[in-house]
Amino acid sequence: MSQEYVERVFEIVKKRNPGEPEFHQAVYEVLQSIKPVLDKHPEYEQASLLERLVEPERQVIFRVPWQDDQGRIHVNRGFRVQFNSAIGPYKGGIRFHPSVYLGIIKFLAFEQIFKNSLTGLMMGGAKGGSDFDPKGKSDSEIMRFCQSFMNELFRHIGEDTDVPAGDIGVGGREIGFMFGQWKRLTNRFTGVLTGKGLSYGGSLVRTQATGYGLIYFVDEMLKDRKTSFEGKTVVISGSGNVAIYAHEKASQLGAKVVAMSDSNGFIFDKDGVDLQVIKQIKEVEYKRIKEYLNYKPSATYQEDCFGIWNVPCDIALPCATQNELDGNAAETLIKNGVIAVGEGANMPCTIEAIEKFVEAGVSFGPAKAANAGGVATSGLEMAQNSQREMWPFEEVDRKLHRIMVDIYSTAKNAAEEYGAPGNLVVGANIAGFQKVAQAMMAQGLV
Repeated sequence: MSQEYVERVFEIVKKRNPGEPEFHQAVYEVLQSIKPVLDKHPEYEQASLLERLVEPERQVIFRVPWQDDQGRIHVNRGFRVQFNSAIGPYKGGIRFHPSVYLGIIKFLAFEQIFKNSLTGLMMGGAKGGSDFDPKGKSDSEIMRFCQSFMNELFRHIGEDTDVPAGDIGVGGREIGFMFGQWKRLTNRFTGVLTGKGLSYGGSLVRTQATGYGLIYFVDEMLKDRKTSFEGKTVVISGSGNVAIYAHEKASQLGAKVVAMSDSNGFIFDKDGVDLQVIKQIKEVEYKRIKEYLNYKPSATYQEDCFGIWNVPCDIALPCATQNELDGNAAETLIKNGVIAVGEGANMPCTIEAIEKFVEAGVSFGPAKAANAGGVATSGLEMAQNSQREMWPFEEVDRKLHRIMVDIYSTAKNAAEEYGAPGNLVVGANIAGFQKVAQAMMAQGLV
């Protein structure tokens, strides 16, 4: 019964959203996982719950005109997809990258529904962004773009309606410019954005949160294998915020990170990648990762960023972008003895790769659970803003750690309850879905 329902709804998704493979992939994974729940709750089909779940509550598309330093006018496209508000105000990041289009934003917003649900905090799912490329732009150009972007976005967000955060291409600088413009337009100072600077309402640990949270989650997976990060070799794709702080926390727990990457290629350092050098290159100089060799000439660099998965490791942490680790890469990692994989990016592993890891008995932490630390700490920032308080680093970090441990336990228990012990993909999807489904049913036809 549930199989027919899932197939029918998925066909609707493909028909209504042509040319959006990332969105199709995200929906397919969730729908396949929750079939046991649908069998247990036939009233969900009677209420057309899935049909409502896969259709965003609101999609906003708008033009973003801006002027560069030479006086030329450019026009980009902006997006905000407010997917589901059943358990709280919309919450999800803003991404500035040339690859952004409606399908990417919908996939990210759909994933965000369940990720936010897993945190236990009152946050619905949303995502936004633009096909604007911040690389190579001056601070003045980025400021003008962010102000123009907010000129439309401000109509659709609010501290009790929708609270955006950062994502790829949107860090503290961009959040600051957008917050300043929102404040100018509304004449209000509230926690309408998270990831803010510490001087105007930001939260300690927010910068580190996604990377730290990933390691806290993977650490729980390792404990179930009667082991830990101590003495393990780790490969981390990416070299942005998530990858940097995953490196930092993994190293604190005794691991050695031997490879990191960016979109051009990857570095390998058998002695362990020097985190301070990576921070200098990426957070101060804003240069490509191959510059690492200027500091550490004994390291090696390879142009193909996807080749990073050929490096033997105990733990693999894909922290770059969606679908960066495919079935062939998964086979290579398994052959080389990987015991755990944690998704630091959003949907970085293909469905084929995930299936291979699960079949091989590799502990696998899906993104909606493993990388929920960022949005969890954004939720904590919202709480601090509401109270007009700022909590100490240790307190926020302790709360983050507790949330990640709880997410692991929740996903693990749900997988066991529904006949898939050890499968955290199934467990995370079911646990995230159940809370949202219950809320939607309670609120009637909305």
